[in-house]
Amino acid sequence: MTTASVTVRVDEATKQAAASIAEDFGFDLSSVTRAFYRQIVREQRIPLNLEYPKPNKESLEALKETEELVASGHPGYDSLDDMFKSMDL
Repeated sequence: MTTASVTVRVDEATKQAAASIAEDFGFDLSSVTRAFYRQIVREQRIPLNLEYPKPNKESLEALKETEELVASGHPGYDSLDDMFKSMDL
């Protein structure tokens, strides 16, 4: 089997962050890249999730609550302290 070399241009911060994640799983970036290429071939597609993450139930409820407060004409708060006081904390 012959091998080919691949060069990937990426900024240093991204490379280091990716390397750190790969290392947490016991891999290096070369191994992860080879696995990604093999997955492309095996699945006959580019296995990337290119959608925005869907908010969880708690986040959806918080968004709904905020929209309801805005729609009701809630005046908001002048400070973080005022917000906490209104929550009786």
